[in-house]
Amino acid sequence: MNLIEELKWRGLIHQMYPGTEEFLATNRATGYVGFDPTAPSLGIGNMVPIMLLVHFQRHGHHPIALVGGATGRIGDPSGKSEERNLLTQETLEYNVERVKAQLEKFLDFESTENPARLMNNYDWFKDWKVLDFLRDVGKHLTVSYMLAKDSVKSRMETGISFTEFTYQLIQGYDFYHLHKEHGCNLQFGGSDQWGNITAGSDLIGKMLGPEEKVYAFTCPLITRSDGKKYGKSEKGNIYIDPEMTSAYRFYQFWINCTDADIVQLAKIFSLKPIPEIRTLLDNQAGNPRSVQYALADEMTERVHGAAALERAKWASSVLFKKNAATELAQLSEAEVADLFQGVPQGSISAGEMEAGINIVDFLAQVGATQSKGQAIRSLTKDKSISINTVKITDRDHTLTAADVINNHFVLVNIGKKKRFLVYLN
Repeated sequence: MNLIEELKWRGLIHQMYPGTEEFLATNRATGYVGFDPTAPSLGIGNMVPIMLLVHFQRHGHHPIALVGGATGRIGDPSGKSEERNLLTQETLEYNVERVKAQLEKFLDFESTENPARLMNNYDWFKDWKVLDFLRDVGKHLTVSYMLAKDSVKSRMETGISFTEFTYQLIQGYDFYHLHKEHGCNLQFGGSDQWGNITAGSDLIGKMLGPEEKVYAFTCPLITRSDGKKYGKSEKGNIYIDPEMTSAYRFYQFWINCTDADIVQLAKIFSLKPIPEIRTLLDNQAGNPRSVQYALADEMTERVHGAAALERAKWASSVLFKKNAATELAQLSEAEVADLFQGVPQGSISAGEMEAGINIVDFLAQVGATQSKGQAIRSLTKDKSISINTVKITDRDHTLTAADVINNHFVLVNIGKKKRFLVYLN
């Protein structure tokens, strides 16, 4: 497969300039994707255009990852129903450095054949004077042309500032600058960027002449099978930065994907050979969740490293072990918070645990059971209570400070599925 054939198989082509596939089949191209540093970390949605760069480089082309130190100050109206909050210069600079580090996890900047390049559009915008820019660049795109863009049309009723209105002109100049100064002849990004991308190609034609040929394609904005965007769930976005999404939560995201979603995600994100991906998908019915585990391993190791992957897998296994007090004691407080996210919680004072408390009283007081009667039934009749994964059936059993893991928490299991976490206060 050539690059476009592979991207089509992976579901990564949405729109494409005429002649793009033919150009890429016969030329070693330079292409770019822009990433505005509106947050300290890129998320799952941003990773799709990153994968375009990854595949672009793997097919021998020259990728440029452009961090928008300038465009991030303006705010892209694409896909937004209201004005963005402007970030301070300090915040943007902080975000730029974080995003740069994340891009380095995916692209090869050390290749001797076709190294990736990392650029910041603030470098060529910082010395522009506004009157010069309006005279030399702004005169080439008409207001009617800019108003026709979907990103602007969709905001005409709710309102769009002049600042965000000019975004397409700023991004368009990026394409012009990269084409003129670095031989960049291709831009790609999410489907919501089509208007900004075409503004750039039109600007190149106006400023350098119609004989200057540039190309473009976009990828779809991925959604879950229920139609929701990734990052819009009740648990929030999944970020690349480990300070915002731990390796454990990152690993669990892939594990918990539905079978309907994992097919799309495996094609987009896995760098396994295509025949191997096909085999994984073909065997999915007879080997449940095998694709989820394979992709979770691959993505977590790529983003967080091999050691973090093994730690995440180990932490996951603790949930299903019996008599695992030793393993529970090895969890950090952050891992406890991740591991038991969403689990019902209660609290008890250190003094009560020091003095000792009957297990029936404990279960009812912290809210693990609705009453003492229910606690007794669960202990004696159902035999379904475990404390720190150790089965307890004696209604006269006393819990003490020794049962508090790391002077921090007590884990209550009720049956095979219900967990309750008690924190010491």
